[in-house]
Amino acid sequence: MRMTNMLHFTENHRFSVSREFSLSSLDYKMLATMYQPMIGGLAVSFYQVLYQQLSAEKIGFSPLEQQRRLFLLLDLEQNERGRKYLIEMSSKLEAIGLLQTTRKFLPEEEDYVFVYTLFPPLSPNEFFRNQHLTLLLRDKVGKFTLLSLREELLMPEPEECRGASEENLSVPFYELFRLNTQVVDYELEQALYEASASKQGEPKLDVTTKGFQYADIIMRFPRGSGNRVFVEALKHKPDQLAAINIVAKKYNLSLQETCRLLDEDGVFTEEGELHMDLLQYNANLFYRQTKKRDEERERSSARTEGQEAEPSEEKSVEMAYYLEVPLQLRGECTDHQYNYILRNEPYTVVLKMFFTQGSIPDGVLNIFEKIDLNYKLSEEVINVLIHFLHIDRRSWAKSSIEAVASDMLGKQIQTYEQAVDYVREKMSFRQKAASKVEEAKSSGGAATRGRQGKTQKPRIPMVTQNADTAAATRLTAEELEAARRMAQKLDERLNRKG
Repeated sequence: MRMTNMLHFTENHRFSVSREFSLSSLDYKMLATMYQPMIGGLAVSFYQVLYQQLSAEKIGFSPLEQQRRLFLLLDLEQNERGRKYLIEMSSKLEAIGLLQTTRKFLPEEEDYVFVYTLFPPLSPNEFFRNQHLTLLLRDKVGKFTLLSLREELLMPEPEECRGASEENLSVPFYELFRLNTQVVDYELEQALYEASASKQGEPKLDVTTKGFQYADIIMRFPRGSGNRVFVEALKHKPDQLAAINIVAKKYNLSLQETCRLLDEDGVFTEEGELHMDLLQYNANLFYRQTKKRDEERERSSARTEGQEAEPSEEKSVEMAYYLEVPLQLRGECTDHQYNYILRNEPYTVVLKMFFTQGSIPDGVLNIFEKIDLNYKLSEEVINVLIHFLHIDRRSWAKSSIEAVASDMLGKQIQTYEQAVDYVREKMSFRQKAASKVEEAKSSGGAATRGRQGKTQKPRIPMVTQNADTAAATRLTAEELEAARRMAQKLDERLNRKG
């Protein structure tokens, strides 16, 4: 119990005890043999006194009474020393999970009421599964006494039945009983609801009581704050308190965070009215920052868990699913080594293989981290994705990587073999498209279409002179002499005419 001012916890304050169970003989033995060595007999006596405030045949809340009754039953002095003893005992019970203490503010009486909520002792199985309680009891009584208590409380299954096959022979409810659901008795339902002990302690269904109470806020609000007077005025302004609770619920604010936002400048006007828009704006900023920090913390913890996790069993790759080693890595590893790395190593190791000249860009690491943590693609599938980006000469931009990852996710690629089939299908489609383009280029007058669908001009074949044609057209010496003679005769005729 956190209590700094002894005047806020006195024998004159009233209290009520709440419990939803009844102690069995095993519970009493657990209290005496397991819990008492840890917290002492006086704390267990306080637990028994609180338990007996209700009849053993009932559950719910006890009537309001002054805490003087507890002091008298425990033979404690009704002064500051007795209060410290009671606070110490309640703290021990709270620490081991047997008690929860709350304080409620009654506006009509302007005073506090303490509610002690009791919880049953753990069963032997649950107790020994709780590491904190087990180690605490070991420190108190020793290891051998702890083992002796365990053998005393836990009876093992007969050896003849261990490992034997079993069959559930229990009969379900609706195979044996039939309920009359044709008639709805509203009076009965209302009576059962009102008589339910678990509903008696619930607050009314309105925004104010489901959120933070005025007493909770004012107790944690700084006394030296300039907005203290405005927060104190919330006691008489339930509509503003309801608005604060709406914002706190909308942005998932804790009580401490709500008080911090109410302490900001400008949240209240000079007249003491709540500036709702500014409060929502600040709450939204705080929510976004908290969400970003949580995501970064989750990513860092995921990295840490991945680094600290035990190495998983190595997986082999069938030769039918071997991927060809890229040209960049052919001198460094064989086909077997490369496919083994893709199948078993984390994606960060595979990325380093392709970014050998420098460090991996932060943008690339961020997008693959998102694919790993958010898309939940397995490591081997991510490694095949990296291989495909490299051999297909795709861009390492965020949009390009996300496009391939989204396609794999949509096609439910979960294993290494499925990823290899995916890459082979994509590369086969790419090769078929390239061969069609080559065929179109080699065809003579046929018009082809470009990437944007526009008709291109047909390629007209050109006549070229090869070596054989040049050799065939070369003249001999006799033919050259005859040609000269013919030219001389033509010149003589022309001269005569002239």
